[in-house]
Amino acid sequence: MINKPELLATAASLEEAGVLLDAGADALLIGDDRFGMRLAGHFSLEDTAAVLKMAHARGCKVYAGLGGIMSNDQLEGLPGYVKALGELGIDGIEFGDPAVLAAVKQQAPGLKLHWNAEMTSTNYATANYWGRKGASRVVLARELNMEEITEMVPLLEMEAQVQVHGMTNIYHSKRKLVASYMSHQGRPSDGGSLGKERGLFLIEAERQDEKFPIYEDENGTHIMSSDDICILEDLHILMEAGVQSFKIEGLLKPAVYNAAVVRAYRTAIDAFAADREQYAFDESWLEEVRALQDPERELSFGFFYKEQVY
Repeated sequence: MINKPELLATAASLEEAGVLLDAGADALLIGDDRFGMRLAGHFSLEDTAAVLKMAHARGCKVYAGLGGIMSNDQLEGLPGYVKALGELGIDGIEFGDPAVLAAVKQQAPGLKLHWNAEMTSTNYATANYWGRKGASRVVLARELNMEEITEMVPLLEMEAQVQVHGMTNIYHSKRKLVASYMSHQGRPSDGGSLGKERGLFLIEAERQDEKFPIYEDENGTHIMSSDDICILEDLHILMEAGVQSFKIEGLLKPAVYNAAVVRAYRTAIDAFAADREQYAFDESWLEEVRALQDPERELSFGFFYKEQVY
């Protein structure tokens, strides 16, 4: 037997949190839209307490996402929110802005910190810098390929987290670009929400068969990838490298789909841990996922096998 990597999933609601835990998730990422970035759903402190009770009863963990790009206005409420999370017993906080780190050190110094700087967490030296500042985990950039990840992990002085499934963000702006476009077209907000529930997407003239989900929230405008990462087939490479946490991004996905993905990765992780030498990927593990996969979204290796050009 070996130490199993953590299987982390994002939850959009209390109901989905329970479904994902039942499916085999070891940890959940939730949060408050005021401070989080591209969260699957909004959780009040009361909801967070309920998820913590649910997860801790199963021996699982809950992390709060505070990865937003903080403005001066947000800093006023940040210390109180961090203090409340600490009092609730949250298992860790994901951050990118040093303002969050400072608030944690002042208000809840015992909390674990996971550094997530999106595309800029690309080398071990920078990650270890934040480790010496107090972070216990780095969320590696989604643009890194397999070779870059496996070479970096042994050089880290902290845990590594890698996204293994789901869509990725390809563009973000603090500006409300969709609302601006609607206004330019003479249709301010078009009479409806411009958030995740609207189901808006972009299509490029040159690639009209690809749809890029786009939505707005209080953090600005987000454009997402047209395909979904799925590295289940080669998950053993990441496990052999010693990656400690695998993230399933459930943003803009139904709970039934996310649960199927959790079950598939749970099966692979358990099989590898039980018999590393005899482990082999089984195509049947993906059958349920493929049956639920949006036919307009391809399952791909993302950047895992793309050569980087600098």
